[in-house]
Amino acid sequence: MTKREVIHKELEALYREGTELAVAFQKEKETQFQYDYQRWYTKALKAVNSLAPDRYSEFRAYYEIDPKRKSLGYGTYVIQDYIKGVVPNKFNHPDFDTRNQTLTCFFNQITILHAISERIDSVLSDIEGELYAEIQDGEIAVARQLSKVSPRAAGSLIGVLIEGHLQKVASAHGLKIAKKNPTIADLNDPLKTASVIDTPTWRKISYFADIRNLCSHKKDAEPTKEQVEELIQGAEWLTKNVF
Repeated sequence: MTKREVIHKELEALYREGTELAVAFQKEKETQFQYDYQRWYTKALKAVNSLAPDRYSEFRAYYEIDPKRKSLGYGTYVIQDYIKGVVPNKFNHPDFDTRNQTLTCFFNQITILHAISERIDSVLSDIEGELYAEIQDGEIAVARQLSKVSPRAAGSLIGVLIEGHLQKVASAHGLKIAKKNPTIADLNDPLKTASVIDTPTWRKISYFADIRNLCSHKKDAEPTKEQVEELIQGAEWLTKNVF
C-alpha cells in the first residue's frame, strides 16, 4: 500500500468515526461525547492542518470560543461551550437548543474533513512537487560548489539531474521512452516530437547534452569552468520552466 493510499484510508476512517459519533449524539445515544469528541477532534485537527491549511482556522472556529466574542447565542455558540456546560441567557434565547447548535458545528467540521478527501491527491502532488524542487535546488548548489574543485564532476552531477528532470517531464506527459536508462538526447527528441518542448528549448537541451557528454565521457578534453557554469545555469532554468 502506497503512502497516498494509507492517507486516503486513514482520512476515510476519521470521517466515518466522526459521522458515527455525530449520529449517536443526535440520537442521544452518546454518553461520553466530550471524551470521544475530544479524541476525534485532536486527530482531525492535525489532518486538516496538514492537508488543508486554508480551512484550518475555520475548522477550529467551530470548536474554540472566540476570545473577542461579545455575545453568546446563534452564530457564536461553539462546541467548546457545550463541553464546558455553557448555556446562553434563557431570557434572550428561551428556545436555544445547545445540542442542536453543537451538532451543527460538528457536522460543519465533518463536511470540511470530507472535502479534504476529495482534494488529497492534488495536495500530495503539490507537496511532492515542492520537495522535489527543494532537492533539485540543493543539487544545483552542491554542483556549483563542486565546480570550484572539479568542473568535470560538477558537470556529471548536473547531467544526472537534467536526465532525471526530463524523465519526470516525459512521465507527466505520458511519453514512453524505450531505453531503460535514457540519456538527455534519448529524452530530448521524444519531448520535441510530442510538442512538449519547442525547437529553441530542444536546441538548448541538445547543447546541455554535449557539455554533459564532455564531462562524463571525453577523457581527452577537459570541460572549462565556463561550460560547466553554463550547464548549471541551464539546469536551473530547465527545472523552473519545463514541466
